[in-house]
Amino acid sequence: MSNDEFVNNEPPRSRPLMLWFFVVIISVVALTLPFVIVLALLFGKDMLFKDNGDSDNIKYGSARPIVARGNLAEDEKSTIELYNQSRQGVVNITTLANRKTGINLNIQQMPEGTGSGFVWDDAGHIVTNFHVIQNADAAQITFADQSVFQARLVGYFADKDLAVLKVDVPKGKLKPLPLGRSDDLQVGQKVYAIGNPFGLDQTLTTGIISALGREIDSVNKRPIKNVIQSDAAINPGNSGGPLLDSAGLLIGVNTAIFSTSGVSAGIGFAIPVDEVNRVVPELIKNGKVTKPGLGVTLAPDNMSRQWVPEGVVVLDVLPEGAAAKAGIRGSSRQKTGTIVLGDVIKSVDGKPIKVLKDLYSVLDAKKVGDVVKVMILREEVEMGFDITLMPLQSLKP
Repeated sequence: MSNDEFVNNEPPRSRPLMLWFFVVIISVVALTLPFVIVLALLFGKDMLFKDNGDSDNIKYGSARPIVARGNLAEDEKSTIELYNQSRQGVVNITTLANRKTGINLNIQQMPEGTGSGFVWDDAGHIVTNFHVIQNADAAQITFADQSVFQARLVGYFADKDLAVLKVDVPKGKLKPLPLGRSDDLQVGQKVYAIGNPFGLDQTLTTGIISALGREIDSVNKRPIKNVIQSDAAINPGNSGGPLLDSAGLLIGVNTAIFSTSGVSAGIGFAIPVDEVNRVVPELIKNGKVTKPGLGVTLAPDNMSRQWVPEGVVVLDVLPEGAAAKAGIRGSSRQKTGTIVLGDVIKSVDGKPIKVLKDLYSVLDAKKVGDVVKVMILREEVEMGFDITLMPLQSLKP
């Protein structure tokens, strides 16, 4: 028998055994692998690949040492001191409105809005913006220590968007803010605003005076002049709060912002403290501000423009008033229905009057009893009259 015949007749018996071995191995792997993947997804790699403790995880998993910061910068110390001294004199104002609730329609006071204010004196007078309390039926004052007191309205002056409230609290709780002046301010001075933006009380923001001599409209569209512009962040809720200088002196009352979004855009306006210090004492004393006037009824600008290109048309003259005594004439209507145009005010004390706002601005700087030179146009003839300003009836609280 040859070697070839031996090979062909006696094939190796190990091949089927090895084939079965590989099949078993592959099957085990195929069955086990999905479970491994599921465990990895559920429990993470730490379960499958456990750290033996010799890695850097121990070193870097420990709390890091704290580095001493050192002393505060001088300007930081000044800001912190200013805030701590001033915050006791700043309050949060919550306005309340009467609402009918329940089946019986019982009247309850519900929160209406929030604003800011500050302590004016140790008698409990609180100064804020008129628009903060304009539509309120009641108001609550929250001090820095979170104590809450009911407030009553003393008076307001819509022309300057100012109002005075009063709370009955122990004098020791009242920390009036010291008053500065606004006639010597300079662009670039640091300013600080403390208030209640979005209901976040006792919030401090800082900035600089960006401009002086700005003009904004009050809630009744009367001009407020010499307004301070700053870039300290002012948001809804800041209204009525103080604007302070670097000495912690009150220099203005934060009142309005210029923004397309309704939140701070870096342009805020504050009523100057010189104006505040003129209005507030009169509100405390009389509950109102007595404004000087000519004793006339004036046409709105859109009506005046129907008749004359510029100037303010006198519609009516108050009998026995200052203008009537001086000889000013109002408009009238004939039996035929034709309107006889009254005098057109062209200037007061040499200052041109093109629209109502111009006249308001001139009279705003005057007081009752002052004599002003009024130039009018009557039937295309210019004439001049000396008029002694008389008191006008002001809104009462």
